[in-house]
Amino acid sequence: MPRLLVLLLITQAVTCAAALRAGTAKVDITPASHEVMWGFEDRLTPAASTLDPLYARVLVLEAGKTRLAIVTLDLGRSFGPASLDKIKESAKSTSGISCLLVNASHTHSAPVIRDENPKGPAEWERIAIEKIGHAIEEAAQHLQDAKIGSGVGHVEIGHNRLASNPDGSIRWFERNPERIKTAPVDSTVTVLRVDSAAGAPLAVLVGYACHPVVLGSDNQQYSADFPGVMNHLVEKQMGSKTTSFFLQGAPGDINPYYAVTPIAKDGIKWRDWTGEQLGSEAARVAKAIKTEASPEPAIDFAEDAFTFRLRWNPERFKAALEKFLGPQGIELYGAPISPEIHTMATTVLINKKIAIATIPGEPFVDFQTEWRRRNPAQTTILMGYTNGYYGYFPTIKAAANNGYGAASASTWVEVGAGEKILNNAIVRTYEFLGKFSDLPDDLKRDVYK
Repeated sequence: MPRLLVLLLITQAVTCAAALRAGTAKVDITPASHEVMWGFEDRLTPAASTLDPLYARVLVLEAGKTRLAIVTLDLGRSFGPASLDKIKESAKSTSGISCLLVNASHTHSAPVIRDENPKGPAEWERIAIEKIGHAIEEAAQHLQDAKIGSGVGHVEIGHNRLASNPDGSIRWFERNPERIKTAPVDSTVTVLRVDSAAGAPLAVLVGYACHPVVLGSDNQQYSADFPGVMNHLVEKQMGSKTTSFFLQGAPGDINPYYAVTPIAKDGIKWRDWTGEQLGSEAARVAKAIKTEASPEPAIDFAEDAFTFRLRWNPERFKAALEKFLGPQGIELYGAPISPEIHTMATTVLINKKIAIATIPGEPFVDFQTEWRRRNPAQTTILMGYTNGYYGYFPTIKAAANNGYGAASASTWVEVGAGEKILNNAIVRTYEFLGKFSDLPDDLKRDVYK
């Protein structure tokens, strides 16, 4: 065999062995049953029907021996620890998944998740978890050589819902149809595009921060709200073989302009407008991205455990929850009144360029802009509502100012919890980049506490 041909074959083998690989899947997880819907304490009647389906979307990425699965859910929150453990165990055993990120869009037109209720999860949840496991397996079975790239756009579809009064106090600013400018808000649309080796788009991931609450408590139909509209538009524009993912960011204090618009007053119209604005910008950015195959693909990740104190006196907190949700609401949602909260947060770095951090609840938008500002990576995505749900994570400043989500019955974790998770993720990113490789192990442990 000629020497040149031998060298060519060796080069091709090395290239194939080192390639990033990707696979996708999508499954309908809409309940067949009529469940009470998430998100509005004044809506305790079951869903009547389905406006648009609720999906679980799966992207599996492989680099070397590491497999990352990103799962997005058209649900109000991600599942609780026991249900997540089932998904993780299934994903590891059937698909060799090393790291799992389960992100909920936080739509308020999805069923209440009851997996942490003493009575256990509802039947629809058990079915959904099984479907998600099969979807991860399907995506992993169809891995192919892939290229990845990123881009950034901007769109304004929402406002900060905690407005300051002249005396410095905070007022609730739910709807803003006049589109009055507010702050802080993050208009950044962060887009990841994953292509086949031939350049055909496989997945488009869209990171943005805004509450999916265009549809309000009068709506009695399951709906993904504006993220569903966005995903549909992106898939239509990018091609039928593309799966679009909405990665919910840090919208703890961000509402859409047309929040809680009654169905009778064009709620669906404004849901569609909001999703189309975001989807059009995401598709524009995605089309302009030039994906590339990394010569040394890598997926670095770390899963760190955190223990936070309950922010309030447990008995007073329980009383506040009962007042806020009512007895039936407590039964539906459960009462998180443990003095300590044990949770996990994950940091991922893809190809030494794309940094992802997770927060298991509703982070305020400043965490997203800080993650981007302080991070050494080329592209950053903050995923709230991921791998657990522990209420709002306000910034220290927001907690001091009070207001809904900053100091209310829906805010459980101690002040400063979000800052601790974010700081840890930044340190982890620097470590993945080799900046802290010379730190002794005992000092690393101190850093990550």
